[in-house]
Amino acid sequence: MKTLLAGLLLAVATPALAAPVDLVTLYKDLHAHPELAFHEVRSAGILAAEARAAGFDVTEKVGRTGVVAVMKNGPGPTLLIRADMDALPVKEATGLPYASQAMGQYDNGPTTPVMHACGHDIHMTVWVGTVRWLAENRKRWRGTVVMVGQPAEEAGGGAQKMLADNLYARFPKPNFAIALHDNSTLPAGQVSVPLFRALSIISTMDITVRGIGGHGAYPATTKDPVTLAGRIITSLQTIIARENDPFQPAVITVGSVHGGTKHNIIPDEVALQLTIRSYDPAQQQKLIDAIKRVATGEAIAAGMPERLLPVFKGGEFGPPTLNDTPLATRLKAQFEAKLGKDRVVDLDPSMASEDFQYFGLEAKVPSVIWWLGGVGKAQWEAAKAGGSPVPSLHNSGWAPDPAPTIATGVESMAAAVELLLPAK
Repeated sequence: MKTLLAGLLLAVATPALAAPVDLVTLYKDLHAHPELAFHEVRSAGILAAEARAAGFDVTEKVGRTGVVAVMKNGPGPTLLIRADMDALPVKEATGLPYASQAMGQYDNGPTTPVMHACGHDIHMTVWVGTVRWLAENRKRWRGTVVMVGQPAEEAGGGAQKMLADNLYARFPKPNFAIALHDNSTLPAGQVSVPLFRALSIISTMDITVRGIGGHGAYPATTKDPVTLAGRIITSLQTIIARENDPFQPAVITVGSVHGGTKHNIIPDEVALQLTIRSYDPAQQQKLIDAIKRVATGEAIAAGMPERLLPVFKGGEFGPPTLNDTPLATRLKAQFEAKLGKDRVVDLDPSMASEDFQYFGLEAKVPSVIWWLGGVGKAQWEAAKAGGSPVPSLHNSGWAPDPAPTIATGVESMAAAVELLLPAK
C-alpha cells in the first residue's frame, strides 16, 4: 500500500507542537512525553485533536481520560479500533535523543520516572495514522468506525472504566473489535495474528511478610522477615516446577521486594509484589491458593506465631485474551494477501496480559488483537548473529524502530478495515 507508506510524510496537526508533524515526529513527541494510567491528559488531547481534524465526532474524558472518535460512512457494520495510551514507571535507558525525561505518579503514589516501555506510543501513532487513512479513503470502506483511545491498560481497569461510563450506550455498539500491540520478538515490517490464545490471565498479589525486628547483631532475639521472604520467594518456584501441569503455561514472578531501612536493623516486615499468569481460570485459582499455602507454611516453619503469619492482598483476575478464531483466520488471510505471506508469521501464545478482551466480551462481539513487529533490521540481524539480545517489552532499553513499525501498523489496520467494512 504505497499510499500508507507515503502517509508517513503527510502532516498531522497536534495541539502540543507549534508546527504540523509527520507520524514519526509525532511518535517521538509522544515517546518523550509519557503519562501514567488515568493521567494521559496530554496524550488524549493529541488523539482528540487529530480525530477532530480528520472529521470525526470526538468525545473526551470517557472513563476519566479516554477518547472516543466516531466516523459514519454510509450503511454497514460497526468496527471498534482501540489503542492504549498509558506508560510505565520505568526510567528510560535507551540513550535516544527523544528519550523520556518525564516524571509522574499514579494516584496517591510516589513520583517516579516514566517511559513508554511497552510501545503504547506506537499504538497511539498507528491510531492517528489509521484515523487519517479512514478520512482520506472513504471510498474504500463503508460503515461506522469507533476509534477508542483507552487509558490505564498497564495499571488495569481502563477498559472497564470506559465500559462503565456507558461506552456502548453513548456510542455505536460494534460488530467487531480489533487492536494491535508492538512486539520485541518480531522484526519491524512483520505481523502475527494469534488464532485463539493471545494473552494470559493476570493476577497481582501483595504479600506482607511479618516478623519481629531488632538489632542485626542479635538475630536470635528476632524473627527475621527478610530471611523468611527469601525462603518464600524460592519456594514459590516449586509451585511451577512441581505442582503445575507442564503442558499448561503458568508464571509466578516476584517483581518487587521492599523491607528494612538500615544495614544493622532487622525490620518488622517485608513487602512482596507478585504477578501470576495462566490461561485457565481454574488453574489460576490453584496457583493463587498454592502461593498462600506455601508462604504461610514457610512462616510456620520459621516459627512465626499465628498473629505474624503473612497477610495477602489481591489475587483477583479476569478472563484471558482469546481471539475469535474465525475472525482471526480471516484477518490473517487478509494480511497475507495485502502485506505478503512473508510478512505474516506465527508466534506462540504470550504470557503477557491485556484488558482489550473486555470490549469484545461486553458487546458479545468477535474481537482480535495482533502483534506488530518493532525490532529494527540492524538490531534484529545483530541479535540473530549472537550479539546483544533485543530488550523485551517493559525493559528500560526497549526502543522500536519507528518508521517501518508505524507504517506496518497503519497498513495492517487499513487492510482490516477493508475486510470488515467492505465498500461493496
